[in-house]
Amino acid sequence: MIVKKMKDLGEKRSVIREIFEYGNARRAAIGAENVFDFSLGNPSVPAPDAVNEALIKMLSEESSVALHGYTSAPGDMGVRAAIADYLNKTYGVGAKPSDLYMTAGAAASLSACLSAVAGEGEEVVVFAPFFPEYRVFTEQAGASLRIVPADEENFEINFDALVDALSEKTAAVIINSPNNPSGAVISEASLVRLAEMLKEAEEKYGHVIYLIADEPYRELVYDGVPVPYATKYYDDTLVCYSFSKSLSLPGERIGYVLVSPTAKEQDAVYAAVCGAGRSLGYVCAPSLFQKLLPHCLGLTADIDTYKLNRDLLYEGLTSYGFTLKKPDGAFYLFMKSPESDAYAFCERAKKYELLLVPGDDFACPGYVRIAYCVTTEQIRRSLPAFASLAKEYGL
Repeated sequence: MIVKKMKDLGEKRSVIREIFEYGNARRAAIGAENVFDFSLGNPSVPAPDAVNEALIKMLSEESSVALHGYTSAPGDMGVRAAIADYLNKTYGVGAKPSDLYMTAGAAASLSACLSAVAGEGEEVVVFAPFFPEYRVFTEQAGASLRIVPADEENFEINFDALVDALSEKTAAVIINSPNNPSGAVISEASLVRLAEMLKEAEEKYGHVIYLIADEPYRELVYDGVPVPYATKYYDDTLVCYSFSKSLSLPGERIGYVLVSPTAKEQDAVYAAVCGAGRSLGYVCAPSLFQKLLPHCLGLTADIDTYKLNRDLLYEGLTSYGFTLKKPDGAFYLFMKSPESDAYAFCERAKKYELLLVPGDDFACPGYVRIAYCVTTEQIRRSLPAFASLAKEYGL
């Protein structure tokens, strides 16, 4: 008998994917150059040259059996040692190779962590706006989401609402910095305050509350804005990382979980992550791309292009009268819809071939997400369309 929950998930794509597929149809109908698709967080900036150079060297000089064969279930030990060394030198983490679990991207990292620490009847606290798949991953683990409403002034942590969200049911709290979809970066002061609140909640309720730091955009920041490393502020932290954005490798699905070496019962937590990965079928992340990583740690795709895109689009949109906060990181703008129904606004934008994502699925109705990880040429060509859309609303 088919599991209805899974059938429903399969039949209904995320709103982001629905708009992307609509864009594919429009590109086929009128030409790609006439469609301004800002739906998907798919990097347009190529991977650093060192990525292809390392792959060519590996494929020509190393054994295909070694490159394409299974690694150990948690990942190749040499790769984990290289990542631990990088994290220790860069952030002072104090990590060991055995604290790392290699995954098929951030989705696998989050799924494994949530399945490891959150179960039936428990809650996972998230801060709006948040990536919609958090709900899918949490509910698959048997837990439910507890949503903290957005701080619409800065899109940082809404601490007043967090007080009411924490309870004896709280198993974990997810943070995403830089944030998808707002581009906001959690400040050190906010992370310190969050850590203090979680420590107090642990004492009050008599059980561990895990902080899950979802960090695929960590390196994508502008103007020198710092991104504090969560393990330095809170012991019971699990870091979920992906190289999809930093190295422009989204289709290769490679990332990791770091279980903080200071976590309570750290060995048991790590074992639970490994067990969750096993139960979900995620053992042995893609071998070739595991073994690529030691050659590329610390490198990024061309972030200056994203900064140029951000500035062009932000300056254009604000000059037309749209309301939005300039993001410090990631590659999204989160814009206030000029009408309360963001879905209706996005439908009207389609008249100008502008494909935007309504903020409702991010738990922030009345906003739209604009992914500017597109070519700079697309942004320049889209500006007259945005101007016409603004004029239609009398901005």
